[in-house]
Amino acid sequence: MIKIAIFILIIAGAANAESVPRPWDKTAESPPSPGVPGDDYTPAVVPNGSTAKYEIVDGVKEFHLTLEEVEMEIADGLVVHGWGCNGSIPGPLLELAEGDRVRILVTNHLPQKSSIHWHGVLLPCGMDGVAGVTQPAIPPGETFVYEFYFSEAGTFMYHSHFDTMTQDGLGVIGMIVVHKREPDPAKRPDRDFAILLHEMSIPVNTARPNTLEQSDFNILTMNGKVSPATDPLVAKLGDRVWIRFGNLSAMSHHPIHLHGYRFKIIGSDGGWIADPSSVLPETTVLVPVGAARVIDFVADNPGDWMMHCHMTHHTMNQMGHDFPNLIGVDTNDLDEKIQKLIPGYHTMGTKGMMDMTKTGMPLPANSIPMLGMKGQFGQTVMGGMATMLKVRENIESYDDPGFYNFPEGTVAFPLEKRETSEEIDPHHH
Repeated sequence: MIKIAIFILIIAGAANAESVPRPWDKTAESPPSPGVPGDDYTPAVVPNGSTAKYEIVDGVKEFHLTLEEVEMEIADGLVVHGWGCNGSIPGPLLELAEGDRVRILVTNHLPQKSSIHWHGVLLPCGMDGVAGVTQPAIPPGETFVYEFYFSEAGTFMYHSHFDTMTQDGLGVIGMIVVHKREPDPAKRPDRDFAILLHEMSIPVNTARPNTLEQSDFNILTMNGKVSPATDPLVAKLGDRVWIRFGNLSAMSHHPIHLHGYRFKIIGSDGGWIADPSSVLPETTVLVPVGAARVIDFVADNPGDWMMHCHMTHHTMNQMGHDFPNLIGVDTNDLDEKIQKLIPGYHTMGTKGMMDMTKTGMPLPANSIPMLGMKGQFGQTVMGGMATMLKVRENIESYDDPGFYNFPEGTVAFPLEKRETSEEIDPHHH
């Protein structure tokens, strides 16, 4: 009787297991036709980046990713020798519609084996891309095929899962955007930006990232660029804006702060908030390592608004940390004395970092230690993981509109100017 009871329990357990739906079951039972950009979703915008092309083969969206050596200009004056996908670091955005079936052909032209993991995507275990666990590693010169459904809308990433420290650190990374199918454009975001955050350690006068570094990262990028080479995010006044952030840095979380706006954090690589109206408004979103975050707001405040990581060392380019603290030091006539031996010498850092941008001294080859942003009112020190949101009214395109035209009387001004105005007109405010 005991044996019979155990047998019945085993059968019941097996039947119960068969009744547990897999995340992609509904999609597989009734697959939709491949999603069409414009008809089913508004394509995402990838500042400084690109979106991967695909072909429809037997009703399946087929992508090609080639892992290879990449030489890429991070900013004017700095070329990086890394590894990437389809000729760029990060690789192109994979953009799909909810329910799309994909076939991704990954060709390995790296000098070592590799595999690609689809980070955050719910799929069959054998397609997860973990070399040695779910598949053999892809040898150099060979192509492996991944095929599965993107059953849920969301914001995901892809990256190497073989010698991850080396390959991710050199740039074998990318983002994935899966759009909810929405035939009514009015119910979609007007501007849907995708930005992948990454970090590298590249000592001055070198080009190859040091993937052994654990803490001192001096190149902090948004879609593979550092400010001032980062393209602005342009929106029209009244647009509903989504910004999707992914973070595939090696070690650093990034608190991304947006000036001039409050927003709601509505999604992550794990899913969407059930009730956005109940979410606490924020001005800074923390994007942890290996995570994605999606923010939502209406572009109702025109202007040029900075958006940057609020870890202050992350908004500097190749700044050294092995110097003495010279702030407030009186160098007296030291410069003149040293210049007799080293013409052009200047002591830097006695008044902070800004004076380092004005020395005029030649820089080491292939380096950008103090490259900052030039605004309409002068030079900033800020570089690195920074860009700008430009919101304008009455614009016909989303091309960079240039500097903001401030309405009269809305720009901060010196106190002396106010006092002069009051002397002329005592009723002036």
